[in-house]
Order: sequence, then structure tokens, then C-alpha cells
Amino acid sequence: MISIIIPVYNQAQKLIKTLAGIASQTYSDYEVIIVDDGSTDQVQAVFSKYFKSLTTEHNYLFLTQKNQGAPAARNRGWQAAKGDYLFFCDADAVMKPNALELLLDALNSNPQASYAYPSFYWGQKLFKVGDFNPDKLKAGPYIHTMALIKRSDFPASGWDIAIKKLQDWDLWLTMLEQGRVGVWVPQILFTVAPGGTISSWLPSFAYKLFPFMKRVKKYNNALAIVKAKHHLN
Repeated sequence: MISIIIPVYNQAQKLIKTLAGIASQTYSDYEVIIVDDGSTDQVQAVFSKYFKSLTTEHNYLFLTQKNQGAPAARNRGWQAAKGDYLFFCDADAVMKPNALELLLDALNSNPQASYAYPSFYWGQKLFKVGDFNPDKLKAGPYIHTMALIKRSDFPASGWDIAIKKLQDWDLWLTMLEQGRVGVWVPQILFTVAPGGTISSWLPSFAYKLFPFMKRVKKYNNALAIVKAKHHLN
């Protein structure tokens, strides 16, 4: 079974689209765990209304906590999960109907891999991603949070709650240090809606031409924190 874990913070309306994408999956052996990270936009009420409209028999679990950030919310969901595979899904992302099936097929076909990840869209921007490469991973983040992970290979420490940005890069580097590698599925399997609180992106030229921008400074600071943790400086 796949445990789909969704941390959500003030994404009530986008969450419904995310859940609809999950309900359309061709692979059906999954559970959904939603962790409300202290939202103020009535996420639970919106989910309750959606849940009453479901006709499927899948297990849904809705958890709430004080606002602690996405890593803590993901850990809460992971600790409650029952599946052999973990899929951390952003609340502003919509999966293609065959996403889970293809990711699981990739893991079954590549037993050396601990996780499978696809290409994706962020708005209209295509992130093709590319094959797994340890040196490329050490050089910078390129694999999204939304990858299918073998639970047996997931770090016992979970997500590092001290890392506030680039949490996915930190996770993949941690797994790499434990001898875990990924496999790329060369298809576009989900789209992330711009404007979310968890997912953000700037064009690459902005980091070179506008180092004084607040968002660029925050990004570069986050890079430095993760590099220092993993001794990449």
C-alpha cells in the first residue's frame, strides 16, 4: 500500500484539486493522510464536505497540529502511515491519473533504487529533472518532494524540522549519505500551482542578476545551511 501524506497550510481550495487527482489514480491501493499545519482558512470544513461526496472505500485520515512547518507536518503523517511506500504530496499539486502506477513500476523495475521521481510542471514551467546523478544532487536541488519512497529506506530521523527551505534536497542528500539512490521516470506526472506557501520558484537568471532580492537572499541562505549540514562547502 502507498501512504499519501499531504501537509497543508491555508490551501483549502487547492487541496480539493489535489484530492481529486488522487481519486483519479489508476493505482488504487493507497491511503491518504492530511496534516493540517495550523491553517486558518477552514481546511477541515472544506475537506469534510469533500469527504462526504466520495464514493470510494479508501482510507482517509485528517490530523491537525499547531503551525510547525511542512517538515513537522510530514513527520506527523509519516508516523501515522501504514503503507510500504511513502508519497509526500504537496497540497497545491495535481497528479496525472497514472502517476502512482508509473512510479511504483519504476521502483519494481529498479530494485537498487529507494525512490522514484518524475518530471513536472510548476505552473507553465517544465522541470524535466533528468536521470539520478549523485554529483548533480550534491551540486544543488533538482528532485522534487513528490517522489515515491520505499518506507524501509526512509531515514529513521524523518524530515529535519530545523530545515525551513530546500527540505527535499536535504532529504535526498541524507538518503544519499545512507547509500540510497533514486530513479527518474521520464514523464510529466504532476503540476504544481504557483502561489503556494510550500512551493515556490524563481527563474534561474534572477539568482544571478538580482542577488539583493529578498527571496534570492533567503534561497542562498537556505543553500548555505543545507551545504553546511552535509559538508558540501
